[in-house]
Amino acid sequence: MSRRSIVIDTDTASDDAIALVLAVREPAVDVRAVTVVAGNVPLDLAVRNAIVTLDLAGGADIPLHAGRDRPLTRPLDTAQFVHGQDGMGGAPLPEPSRAATSTDAVGVLLEIAANEPGQHDLVTLGPLTNIAAALERDPELLTKFGHTYLMAGSPDGVGNVDALGEYNVWADPEAATAVFAAPGAKTMIGWNISRKFAVMTDSEQAALAAIGPLGKFAIDINGDVEQYCLDTGLAGFDLPDPIAMAVALDDSIITEATDEWLVVGLDGPTRGCTIPDRRFGRPAPNIRVLWSVDEAAFKQRLLTACTP
Repeated sequence: MSRRSIVIDTDTASDDAIALVLAVREPAVDVRAVTVVAGNVPLDLAVRNAIVTLDLAGGADIPLHAGRDRPLTRPLDTAQFVHGQDGMGGAPLPEPSRAATSTDAVGVLLEIAANEPGQHDLVTLGPLTNIAAALERDPELLTKFGHTYLMAGSPDGVGNVDALGEYNVWADPEAATAVFAAPGAKTMIGWNISRKFAVMTDSEQAALAAIGPLGKFAIDINGDVEQYCLDTGLAGFDLPDPIAMAVALDDSIITEATDEWLVVGLDGPTRGCTIPDRRFGRPAPNIRVLWSVDEAAFKQRLLTACTP
């Protein structure tokens, strides 16, 4: 059986880091490249966090490219109030082993798509600025990836930034609008999935931390996230990007999904919302939206990835 290959776009903070661990540690998958965008933290910190994580996970040779340092048309509003000022909960971390391979993530995405069409899937873990910027130059970009998996949105109307908005869409809703509407096979793994199927309870955190250095890393970098999640009513910290990555690595864990035409809110109280439009006569569905996944399978994959 041939190995799969993925390209990952990330705004690396604590949950992105665990998603990178899942990808790098998956024996049947190669990570072709990592591209970085500003979002959870400013771009320089996101690059640093990605490199440190790749180093720890065994991916020090994976090319990493810095991308856009702000949304398409808006100022950058980070999520450091969730992930901590460094994006990694202030955990003690080693210095990165290298600098970014390049500062042209958008150009790299276009080059990979043009020169290696159909050879890779695309997984996005942050605001969709890099992807939308690439689409401006090649509107067929996503058709040149096998499938695009997006950690984005909250289709059941429960937000995590405001009443309706999920952060990755809220941070750059113009980019999300462009990406959702672009041709190409796409799956959205929204915050509805994370808060229902990817919350790590105290006992699950203890089991993960005890498994080895990568498990302890996963817990240590989520200290600030856990406090934020507890304050907002969850039973522990949740893992939006890791569960999105788990779906990208093995979408047999999906237990319910529908094809939808999504409407993205741009401003005011609907900024960042991703609501299915199910009216008669609406445009044809443009994305597969997840409603449930196999929680046990996801958490077992996480434990396996972190096992020495």
